[in-house]
Amino acid sequence: HIVGVTGAQPGAWPWIVSIQDPWRADMRHICGGLLISSQRGLTAAHCFVKARHITTWRVVFGATHLAQVCYVKRLMLHKHYSTGTERNDTALLELDQPVQCSDYVQLACVPDTSLRVLELTNCYISGWGSTTARSGGPTDVLQEAKVCLLNSHLCNSSRWYHGEIHSHNLCAGYPQGGIDTCQVGACSKSSPSSTGSPGLLCNCRLMCQDNAGYFWLVGVTSWRKGCARAQQPRVYTSTQHFYN
Repeated sequence: HIVGVTGAQPGAWPWIVSIQDPWRADMRHICGGLLISSQRGLTAAHCFVKARHITTWRVVFGATHLAQVCYVKRLMLHKHYSTGTERNDTALLELDQPVQCSDYVQLACVPDTSLRVLELTNCYISGWGSTTARSGGPTDVLQEAKVCLLNSHLCNSSRWYHGEIHSHNLCAGYPQGGIDTCQVGACSKSSPSSTGSPGLLCNCRLMCQDNAGYFWLVGVTSWRKGCARAQQPRVYTSTQHFYN
């Protein structure tokens, strides 16, 4: 097992939801998402590239302690989302009914422009999936791991991502690799960019804590090359960039 990845305690990340496709035979969980209002969820656009019968998809809340199930009423992909470059990799889900908050189901805090995200140091990723880099079998237990936000200029340097990181991206992980969302989020093979080799698209959420003790949802998993490799951290879509 990858050091640092553990099962999350019930209610630890009460805004994380499991988006599930009943048409998928092997595992219904497709992507993670965030509850941002009583009837809206936030997730990644790449989760729905080949989606069909979207109104039959389930959204499960309180997934470490099963509490509520809703269905997708409407899917709204970012109008400028690009499958080739994964730019604007974000989507909203409208639910078929309002969600009732509880100890296990709560709304995520999405940062506006006043929060200095890159100064936050206590950060975690959380999601479902395999707990080893080469394991194909996902776990039903919500996983979590501590990570670091990485300097965007470093992440964009010639030995790292060589200019592929944009203003709407965040990088998180460790320079030496070892902990990544491919260990804590269910994965599917895909090409993260027009210039990169096929990588793993996973579906964790990146949360960071401020000095007052509040956790902010700062990133949604977008892409990377390989899995847990040095100088190739996971790239996230910044929620702050799209805050409106």
